[in-house]
Amino acid sequence: MTPLDKPLRRELSVNDTTYTLVIDPTGLKLTEKGRRRGVELRWVDLVNGDAGLAAALQASTDKE
Repeated sequence: MTPLDKPLRRELSVNDTTYTLVIDPTGLKLTEKGRRRGVELRWVDLVNGDAGLAAALQASTDKE
């Protein structure tokens, strides 16, 4: 296996909207292309089963 030691960036489209996905050693971040804010998920939250809680908490604190 290749270790994940630096950020990996990919572009994807969902419902005709383009997003940037960054995967790094701490977790992943999905942002709408051209924006800075997005959804972040840490690997530790995913492994512990707290992914839904972490995403909901972040969504409640991110008011644009």
